[in-house]
Amino acid sequence: QVQLVESGGGLVQAGGSLRLSCAASGRTFSSYAMGWFRQAPGKEREFVAGISRSGGRRYYADSVKGRFTISRENAKNTVFLQMNSLKPEDTAVYYCAADDALGVGVRRAEYEYWGQGTQVTVSS
Repeated sequence: QVQLVESGGGLVQAGGSLRLSCAASGRTFSSYAMGWFRQAPGKEREFVAGISRSGGRRYYADSVKGRFTISRENAKNTVFLQMNSLKPEDTAVYYCAADDALGVGVRRAEYEYWGQGTQVTVSS
């Protein structure tokens, strides 16, 4: 089992940047593919980005390609989401998730463990 704690959310103007972090504890961090999801008010939780166990494979939602970058440091049990050129439509609660599969999931149901979320608000 793994416990996840997100940080780094906040209020930023459109065009600005934020870096989210997700610290993991418990079972070996490198045993998990990691993902970031987000949920805006009244909307379903959606996939944002995912990264494989070693970090060699990364996937992004079309809406964030070219603006967001997912990375991980297995030695520090941490996964990051660098968010640049933020837009008001990026406003949501962002969740970190872990999946003990070999691949990288893009569906919410594929992830077993979740953090509590961190709020990101982008003002226009």
